[in-house]
Amino acid sequence: MADAVSEPRIPLLFLPGLLCDRALWECQVRHLADIADSRVMDVTREDSVAALAASVLAGAPPRFALAGLSMGGYVAFEILREAPERVIRLALVDTTARPDTPEQQSRRRGLIGLARSGRFRGVTPRLLPLLIHPDRQSDTPLTTTVMAMAERVGQEAFVRQQTAIMGRPDSRPGLSAIGCPTLAIGGREDALTPPELLAEIAGAIPGARHVIIEECGHLPPLERPHAVSALLRQWLTYD
Repeated sequence: MADAVSEPRIPLLFLPGLLCDRALWECQVRHLADIADSRVMDVTREDSVAALAASVLAGAPPRFALAGLSMGGYVAFEILREAPERVIRLALVDTTARPDTPEQQSRRRGLIGLARSGRFRGVTPRLLPLLIHPDRQSDTPLTTTVMAMAERVGQEAFVRQQTAIMGRPDSRPGLSAIGCPTLAIGGREDALTPPELLAEIAGAIPGARHVIIEECGHLPPLERPHAVSALLRQWLTYD
């Protein structure tokens, strides 16, 4: 009797957020390896979401599933504007479809100025409450991972990323045109992109599934890695 032919793995591209790298998605890459051929894309080398999307598309397979967190979500929206036929599934984690407010842009310009003057400090313990749940502030492995990612990304890439974020367009007008199976995941206590912003996205994309993870901040793939992996497995396998 011939051996059963195994199903081909789904091409899956992960897009990190600001000051994040492949460590953000390490658990998901590992736990989905049986069903997904995963790649964590580099989103540090360009200073616009259009250029970042173009670089991702240039290195991507013809069709793929796409998962992005925060800034990675902004790049995902641009990819969908440029090549919607190539995206077979979409997962958005703690992101927003809205452009920056003037206040947010002013804050980012200030951070860019500090970085360019040589005062880039990455993610410090003082900034961690904006990124992870208050109960995880003393979780040394978690906080060390977050701060180490920022150090690896570094000052110059931080400036490019902040410039790209400031210049991103309003993605809300295109949400209703997204036709692939979509999953929106958010942390209940996300201080940077609160749950209502993700709910706005999920409510506008036809058939989107919206899941809130309790006791979680802005970085669910690191804070609640097994919950995120399980949700992504369902997303990759349901019709």
